[in-house]
Amino acid sequence: MTQAEPLIRNISDTALLAAVYRARETERQDALFRDPLARRLAGERGEQIAVSMPFSDRNTWAWVVRTYLFDQFIEEQCQQGVDMVVNLAAGLDTRPYCMALPATLQWIEVDLPGILSYKEEILANEKPVCALERVRLDLSDVTARRDVFAQLGRRAAKILIFTEGFIIYFSADQVRALAEDLAAPPTFQRWILDLASPGLLRLLQKNMGLSLSEGVSSLQFGPEEGPEFFVPYGWKPVDVRSPLKTAARLKRLSFSMRLLSLLPASNGRQGSRPWSGICLFAKS
Repeated sequence: MTQAEPLIRNISDTALLAAVYRARETERQDALFRDPLARRLAGERGEQIAVSMPFSDRNTWAWVVRTYLFDQFIEEQCQQGVDMVVNLAAGLDTRPYCMALPATLQWIEVDLPGILSYKEEILANEKPVCALERVRLDLSDVTARRDVFAQLGRRAAKILIFTEGFIIYFSADQVRALAEDLAAPPTFQRWILDLASPGLLRLLQKNMGLSLSEGVSSLQFGPEEGPEFFVPYGWKPVDVRSPLKTAARLKRLSFSMRLLSLLPASNGRQGSRPWSGICLFAKS
């Protein structure tokens, strides 16, 4: 890294930050999950990025509980007969190596060539527990992603898509178009995503935006409609879980955040209220 080079050079570098928090969680005695590969993947650069973003570091619980809730949804969907999981913008995710998954499950990771090549190099001697494939694709290339979605849709009967920490970097128009493209293959049945309110989006932009903008990554998507944003584009929310209330139940919050967690649950329009949800959608 040169002196002039930003720590976060592009959106893929945010995967290093996520890996740091998975590694730190794994090293706790009371860990909510174990990811023994995360420390290697995060590397020194991941730790440097985490140190440079104190707001993110103070809110480690949000990264950890997001992973925990995604794990829950994925496990439940596999138990309900999903035969393919498609991880869009997979980054440095290691679930195919660390989770208890059916050996027959097809697991497809889709991301940019650079981040997937880096991960393959680090994990060259590791063996996944299911049938893992990687697809090198720029998800902003609409024509190419439609072709990939159509091909994958013909290979399984019940497909789960998940986008963890991804759509917040898209504009509302880009998210709408992605939702429509994901709704097109009949076998794409379920979609898990994390969603922020406009209030939380503004808070993140204020506290993390400068570091991200230096690396050509910007936080954009926090719809006023909440999960209902996706209904006109082929997806209906069937389960929304609160990271804040989950963190409170797991005793991972500071005193001030515990007070905030006492507010009534709401999964509708949020406005200025800082809110997030891990959402499971079904094809409508």
